[in-house]
Amino acid sequence: MNHFDVAVIGAGAAGMMCGAVAGQRGRSVVMIDHATRLAEKIRISGGGRCNFTNLHAGPQHFVSENPHFCRSALARYTPQDFLGLVKRHRISYHEKHKGQLFCDRSAEDIIDMLKAECGLGNVAWRTPCKVEAVGKDGERFRLDTSEGIITASNVVIASGGLSIPKIGATDFAFRIAKQFGLKLVEPRPGLVPLTFDGAAWEPFAPLSGIALEVDIETGQKKSRMQFREDLLFTHRGLSGPAVLQISSFWQPGTPLSVNLAPGEDVGETLIQGKGSLKKNLGNLLAQWLPSRLAEGLLQANDLQAGARIADMPDKQLRRLGDAINRWSLVPNGSEGYRKAEVTCGGIDTRELSQQSLMASKVPGLHFIGEAVDVTGWLGGYNFQWAWASGVAAGLAV
Repeated sequence: MNHFDVAVIGAGAAGMMCGAVAGQRGRSVVMIDHATRLAEKIRISGGGRCNFTNLHAGPQHFVSENPHFCRSALARYTPQDFLGLVKRHRISYHEKHKGQLFCDRSAEDIIDMLKAECGLGNVAWRTPCKVEAVGKDGERFRLDTSEGIITASNVVIASGGLSIPKIGATDFAFRIAKQFGLKLVEPRPGLVPLTFDGAAWEPFAPLSGIALEVDIETGQKKSRMQFREDLLFTHRGLSGPAVLQISSFWQPGTPLSVNLAPGEDVGETLIQGKGSLKKNLGNLLAQWLPSRLAEGLLQANDLQAGARIADMPDKQLRRLGDAINRWSLVPNGSEGYRKAEVTCGGIDTRELSQQSLMASKVPGLHFIGEAVDVTGWLGGYNFQWAWASGVAAGLAV
């Protein structure tokens, strides 16, 4: 058979979820993917254990030019709904901090579960199979593929974004959107390490490997965003959850502000302690910061670790406190799609129905998952969008 009710292009998280839901509703579904190994992004996520959802996932955890768009799908398919599926398949899991859920054993458990759900819906598979062209002839879509021509009443594009090209990411979804006259929000790397000018970063390069919890923020007024997460120093810049989170909000040319000692007014504490503390600067800073970082900051501010705070003017102590509590720095870019966990931007949601994710200009054409301009925070939110958008389209086709 080469005619189906639904052709899903991209057998990742969103695609398999959509195919399973549509198939179990009695639709004839074909799942098409160009990769020899399916769902590689699920396989490598969460260190191989797949951070498959977040218990707290809501619209406030997503970045989009149209922030209310994701509400409908997320309300109709919640983390508890997906957890019910995980439990039915007897997959053991655990919660890490902040509501993040991971498989106890392996991300393969989630892939096997999705394949099994597709099996329950009698989904047909075409893998590896390359889609060379998508056209519409009257009510039907025509797909020219490496496995021959496939026709379908509905096409769901679930081929993801541009992040991590080494596992097969392409711009397929964006090319199809442009072909059918749909607008894009300029794609860019999200959840990505940030880099700094080589000469400017040179004093901090030796701090590579240091990690600590910080407050990190960017933006002004309404666009201001702040996270409290772990920061990691690297040879080229900053990474760790704090930077991955803020990177989705950071705009080129704008500064980041980092508080290396959250909850402590370092300048004030140093000034207040001048009379009673006989300690030197290095020992004092070590109570808030890793010792290598304390030494690096003192060097950057032309201060000696052995200097006694009793001998230092208030102004100098205040300046040092600001360097710790309000460290301002401007990245020169990011590590790009090569290291980005997700793609920000994508298909403009104003082109799509909130309920079905169908393109209003092209009846029967749906876009789901990462291809759409809905990007979750770090911590399982992007998978929840994949499940919710996949279910929304699966119920509509």
